[in-house]
Amino acid sequence: MRKRYLAPFVLSALFFAACGGGDKKAEQQANNSGQGSAAAEDHSMVSPDANKPASKGKTLMDQSDCKTCHKEEMKVIGPALKDISGKYPNTPENVDKLADKIIKGGAGNWGDVAMLPHPNVSKEDAKEMASYILSIGK
Repeated sequence: MRKRYLAPFVLSALFFAACGGGDKKAEQQANNSGQGSAAAEDHSMVSPDANKPASKGKTLMDQSDCKTCHKEEMKVIGPALKDISGKYPNTPENVDKLADKIIKGGAGNWGDVAMLPHPNVSKEDAKEMASYILSIGK
């Protein structure tokens, strides 16, 4: 009967020992007391633009209702921002044209659904938004 209880106990002890279960502070002290070098950090899951400040156009779009109809990668109600960027080269003329579309609204370029006008957006802010959109796919 003793062997019946001893086997699961031994297997459990081996399992916990294999999982590490050590003291994390002791490990950190051992790593830090090494040769004075910092431990290597894995940044493979961090976006290359993570520390880059957001552009004014992106900030303006994040504060407006743009994301209701537009996503960066996929079509929702309106076209994806990357599709817009792919259709229009990043030129001052296209920035002006898209800024006017943002302010006045419009239909017909991307299907039957009309984009609502945004008359409260200033021309300068609309240009910042358009410049950001045209820089996405590049």
